[in-house]
Amino acid sequence: MADAQNSVSTAARPMRLKDALRQARIEAADRTGVVVDLRDAEIARLEILNEALDPLFAEIPAGVELFDRGITQGDTPRLWIDVVAHVVMGRDKRMYRFVQDTAYGRIVLAESYEAAKIADAVTSYVARRLVERERALSLPPVQAAPALPAPPRRNGLWTFVLGFVAGALALFALALFAALRIS
Repeated sequence: MADAQNSVSTAARPMRLKDALRQARIEAADRTGVVVDLRDAEIARLEILNEALDPLFAEIPAGVELFDRGITQGDTPRLWIDVVAHVVMGRDKRMYRFVQDTAYGRIVLAESYEAAKIADAVTSYVARRLVERERALSLPPVQAAPALPAPPRRNGLWTFVLGFVAGALALFALALFAALRIS
């Protein structure tokens, strides 16, 4: 009977703030742990792709400094290929998404669950960038057109004097017209 009264009195009594805070902290730690585990999984997948790209980047000539490959571990981990292209994990944290930032926004170059397909897309991208670089280096330098000689500068004093005389004559003619009209 005493146990029944204790259970009723405990159920009727509200939870203390201290206990509620403790419970909320435990729940937040559990959620944070899940988020950290997902983030670690993303980074691990990006590292697998990064290792798969090692042979590709070993073939790039030493003098070419177009690419700066590396993993950033911010809120959204990314595997950067160069300044404008990177690989990020999709919403489900299993799909690789190879994207490029352009002047018109971000475009998706490739998406796949397989690292090999993304590695092939990155290989094609690197090849296109190297061809663009070769074409830019092979173009002859643009020569500036010869500067045209500046037209001789006229003295603005004569323009001012002519305008002043024309204005004075117009005022004189207006005054004369008004005087003749009144009389």
